[in-house]
Amino acid sequence: MHQQIAYAVLDDRLKDLRQRTYQELVALIGHSDTISTVGEDGKTYQLETQVFWDSKKGGDIRVIAAVDDGGWSAFKPLCNSFIMAPGGTFVGEANLF
Repeated sequence: MHQQIAYAVLDDRLKDLRQRTYQELVALIGHSDTISTVGEDGKTYQLETQVFWDSKKGGDIRVIAAVDDGGWSAFKPLCNSFIMAPGGTFVGEANLF
C-alpha cells in the first residue's frame, strides 16, 4: 500500500464526514460503513468508518476511519479520527496507528 496515497484517501473521507451535522453522525452510531474507492495510483482502497459515543450517550461522538488496500495492510490499516461535540464543534483529532 502506498501510504501517501492511502492517507490522501483517508483524509478525503474524513473531510466528507466533517461536513456532516452532529445529528447526521449520531444516526450512524452502531452502523459500520465500508466503501471502496480508487486512489490516484489506480489501486482500490477499502475505507471503514465507525461512529460511537465518546463517553456517554448524548455527549461527544467519535468518528474513526481506517483505510487499507486489501493486502497485508488489512492487518494494520491506517486510521484517523475526530471528536464532535453536540454543538457541532470539533473537540479533538488524533492519528491512530
